[in-house]
Amino acid sequence: MRILANDGISENGKITLEKEGFEVLTIHVAQDQLAEFINQNKVSVLLVRSATKVRQELIDACPALKIIGRGGVGLDNIDVTYAKSKGIQVINTPAASSDSVAELVFAHLFGGVRFLHDANRNMPLEGDSKFSQLKKTYANGTELRGKTLGIIGFGKIGQATAKIALGIGMRVVFYDPKIQEIQIRIPFFDGQSVAFNLTSTSKEKLLKTSDFITLHVPSLKPYIIGKSEFSLMKNGVGIVNAARGEVMDEVALVDALESGKVSFAGLDVYESEPTPEIKILMHPNISLTPHIGGSTNDAQNRIGEELANQIIALLK
Repeated sequence: MRILANDGISENGKITLEKEGFEVLTIHVAQDQLAEFINQNKVSVLLVRSATKVRQELIDACPALKIIGRGGVGLDNIDVTYAKSKGIQVINTPAASSDSVAELVFAHLFGGVRFLHDANRNMPLEGDSKFSQLKKTYANGTELRGKTLGIIGFGKIGQATAKIALGIGMRVVFYDPKIQEIQIRIPFFDGQSVAFNLTSTSKEKLLKTSDFITLHVPSLKPYIIGKSEFSLMKNGVGIVNAARGEVMDEVALVDALESGKVSFAGLDVYESEPTPEIKILMHPNISLTPHIGGSTNDAQNRIGEELANQIIALLK
């Protein structure tokens, strides 16, 4: 049986599948050529990440597909309900990349409060001639410890983000209409753990009370964060979006940065991805990464193994 990992799969995931007799193709096929390739090569399982779209047209064009797998959490690039109506299994890996995304959120937060993103732009250019001036410019940072982190969306990634926040001494508040109360347990290297009981708050209260805000929601319309939401936030708030570009109004974000309402933003995703707007890319108060939240070697190994084990369980 043939598997096409169109957006790639880790080597250990590939080896696990091949040991069970599957043939794994790891070439990337262009979106407009995908249906023809799947049919010509008798592909039974299509594995994707965020780049490849699996819409109704592709599903209709590939009647031999048995499984569509998403390496990651979100399934918004797959017409899940339609696929299932055609008898196709849809699988994903909701927990495998959660820690990686959460750590990236904190990379943006730690960098933002100490201006690392901007210092690393200017030090190579002016560090030898304006060292004292740069030192003065970047000497007004703040600490995360003791501050309030507001988490919008409290699924696997939101909870992983909360664990880091609690571990460094932050107060955590969250908003998620699907979760009212939850216990967060933080495990440590020596087998000890600490548990925290958290209760969901309203979105409005979260916006008004948080020193920093991070988004962990699927693609939704209208914006989760737009002009009216920015107006409710504390002056000088920091915000990170490692979810989906379309959940935050980038025009409103730039306006909030220019007015000082938002002190800095960390973005891993963009409204106009994969061609982010120049105003976003060039803004000195935005920390930027190119949609790499779940892209660590550790996460990809977990994703590959989890996808492989699910496929084997379903087809063997």
